[in-house]
Amino acid sequence: MNTFLSIIVIFGLLVFIHELGHLIFAKRAGILCREFAIGFGPKIFSFKKAETVYTIRLLPLGGFVRMAGEDPEMITIKPGYEIGLLFNRAGKVDKLIINNKSKHSDCKVIQVEKIDLEKDLFVTGYVADEEGLVTYAIDEKAEYVHDEVPMQIAPLDRQFGSKTKLQRALALFAGPMMNFVLAIVILTFYAWFAGMPVDEALVGDLTDDGVAIQSGLESGDRIVSIEGQQVATWEEMTSIIQSSPNEPLLFEIQRDGERFEVSMTPQERVGPDEQVQGVVGIFPMTEKNVLGAVAFGFTQTYEFTMLIFEALGMLVTGQFTLDHLAGPVGIYSYTDEVAAMGFLVLMQWTAILSVNLGIINLLPLPALDGGRLLFIGVEAVRGKPIDPQKEGLVHFIGFALLMLLMLVVTWNDINKFFL
Repeated sequence: MNTFLSIIVIFGLLVFIHELGHLIFAKRAGILCREFAIGFGPKIFSFKKAETVYTIRLLPLGGFVRMAGEDPEMITIKPGYEIGLLFNRAGKVDKLIINNKSKHSDCKVIQVEKIDLEKDLFVTGYVADEEGLVTYAIDEKAEYVHDEVPMQIAPLDRQFGSKTKLQRALALFAGPMMNFVLAIVILTFYAWFAGMPVDEALVGDLTDDGVAIQSGLESGDRIVSIEGQQVATWEEMTSIIQSSPNEPLLFEIQRDGERFEVSMTPQERVGPDEQVQGVVGIFPMTEKNVLGAVAFGFTQTYEFTMLIFEALGMLVTGQFTLDHLAGPVGIYSYTDEVAAMGFLVLMQWTAILSVNLGIINLLPLPALDGGRLLFIGVEAVRGKPIDPQKEGLVHFIGFALLMLLMLVVTWNDINKFFL
């Protein structure tokens, strides 16, 4: 249950921050954002603030910001339709009643002859008890009302496609960018809570079963030399220890101004590079430093980014296969292991997932932010936009292929973890 809650909180945070980036930059560009959603499927909870409906949906597998102009309008009004009109104090139409006009006894029913809801904002038609065609101006924030549900119209200057290439690119790039920002913030707080390692040969914590604690070393001891070789930094000290597994070493220790010698034999341990290393069971001394924590947030985010790009490169060259990828089931299993290691490790894991989400979304693949950015780049090169229908088809096919890949990866996860 704790793992399930951790997954919900982590994914909710990652998706929220990602979509918040899209929302902020889209609104700054003047794009009408109809909906900000966390999850897919049926709505569980929703509320409206200003022009945007904020929703939480049943399936917590992603999210979206529905920007006007990205998809065809769900409601179209054609010549011959009868609709109801309600007016604001300025005399402009502020509500277009599509159906259930009988519930709005004060509305003026018009048989539409011509209507423009994007550029000139007017409706022309025939009204009972009035001779000839009549024309009414429509307010730029007017709403459709269909089945008693209002939805704001989207004039051309409020649509995604009407904005400059830079504004559209920023609105798309802002989502992945916010994932990198989130990783930096998380890792900065991690470094502050955990403390920054001091680059001196000072003993911090000790493992309960290490040779250091068995030899009487204590937190705060300074290692002056090993086998007569002076050591001033943590790196100098650990390089000697790691290169001497199962070899007795004479350590000169300084404690409270006094020096003494201790003999220790580093134990064997297989390192990340599959090489045998020596360890004595000590950790570096740490300190809390705001600037150091911020620097750690940036540098660690950069290192995670490089590692993920390296893994993607290995996937392209065939060194990794689909079996190495993890889907929702795999991530759930890994999160279960990480959560058992404590909150600080879970923070690091969240930062890694955030960087991963940012990078994946920037890949130039259809249906992803990177794929849509690629289309804007092509538009900039050729001097005119690509046919929206063709672009939409490419994104649809890309989305279908991504869903297929997700199913394959999830099946692999199930085989690895449950069968």
